Amino acid sequence: MSAIEYDIDNEPQRSLDEDTFRVGDLDHMRPLPRISIHAFCESDTLQNLMERCGRDRRMAKVNLRVTSGGIAAAANMFANSSTPNLIILETRSSPATLLADLAPLAGVCDPSTKVVVVGYHNDIPLYRDLIRAGISEYMVQPVSIPDIMAAMAGIFIDPDAEPLGRSIAFIGAKGGVGASTLAHNCAFGISSLFSTETILADLDLPYGTANIDFDQDPAQGIAEAVFAPERLDEVFLDRLLTKCSAHLSLLAAPSMLDRTYDFDGQAFQPVLDVLQRSSPVSVLDVPHMWSEWTRSVLSAVDEVVICAIPDLANLRNTKNMLDALRKLRPNDKAAHLILNQVGMPKRPEIGPAEFCEPLETEPVAIIPFDINLFGNAANSGRMIAEMDPKSPIAETFSQIAHIVTGRVAAKKAKRGGLLGLLRRK
Repeated sequence: MSAIEYDIDNEPQRSLDEDTFRVGDLDHMRPLPRISIHAFCESDTLQNLMERCGRDRRMAKVNLRVTSGGIAAAANMFANSSTPNLIILETRSSPATLLADLAPLAGVCDPSTKVVVVGYHNDIPLYRDLIRAGISEYMVQPVSIPDIMAAMAGIFIDPDAEPLGRSIAFIGAKGGVGASTLAHNCAFGISSLFSTETILADLDLPYGTANIDFDQDPAQGIAEAVFAPERLDEVFLDRLLTKCSAHLSLLAAPSMLDRTYDFDGQAFQPVLDVLQRSSPVSVLDVPHMWSEWTRSVLSAVDEVVICAIPDLANLRNTKNMLDALRKLRPNDKAAHLILNQVGMPKRPEIGPAEFCEPLETEPVAIIPFDINLFGNAANSGRMIAEMDPKSPIAETFSQIAHIVTGRVAAKKAKRGGLLGLLRRK
């Protein structure tokens, strides 16, 4: 019996095409609470599956340990130590002997410990006997990641709990690519198109522009939430929000340099938790940087949108970010890509097709360079849909809002669709 140690950052990743479940099967599953889980695996298949579960963002608070062995190994280990909140046991025991085989483990388990058994016999009487004996769930191989995580959620998550809101993070592949402008316009579009209560959180504390773009000057904002996590709840958050429109509220950045903004990796997690409990949709404007806290935010949200302009530096950075996010979010859909400021006069560019080919992804939108429309909107503190609601770019933001909220599936851009909005200059 040996515990399996694995390095999340260096672990080889299988593509989602090799999985037995579809991308998106876990989209609406709530994160698990702070619990301890110990899995005992007799097969390499379940062992690898549990390791991959451990890398899922919904397991961020879970202390997971994976060990080779079955029922005997578990009983031996816990004879002299306390048991975790949940034990997952794989066993090849026959239906006739399984209950007797579990007896030694039952003798050392704490009363509060839950047990999930993964077996190889699809036997309804056995299932009923196990449930009567206090086993929380019996699953039959082969099992998938959604199967395992649904079993854990069924035990530790209240089915009557209020649903969590959807979180969407926008980040630029490089500084100055317009990621903040896109985030602000998309947040406005989501709130107005669907009449959905939406919170826009500006996470660029020293240089954030959301307050300027919406012509607001709030006295409080996200700094008070981040620097006082012990006070943070739905009531305190409501005091920090600034109303921008009928359904859009702003959690503004201070945009001041009176102090430094150095955060640890989990500094924004309490903010994300409260945002998801407080609003159906939260849009996060994440600054262009790669740190423990930005990495943590991007790994925790439901959707990630990368904004880029079509040049070589953006291509390299986008590729690196997509690769990193695939490792951080192995069971989630790939990040969305938006190409912005396309067709800028006199600027050499990489064509959209050539830009996307090495990325193995298609942009959900291609937004043309329009200095007058975007400049006038920024200077007047208004959104594109307010400046020119009938413009093709306003329609593009509407389509992006549908895609990132899951109201329509992202499709390959074609001429006449989003690509058709590209103006050649």
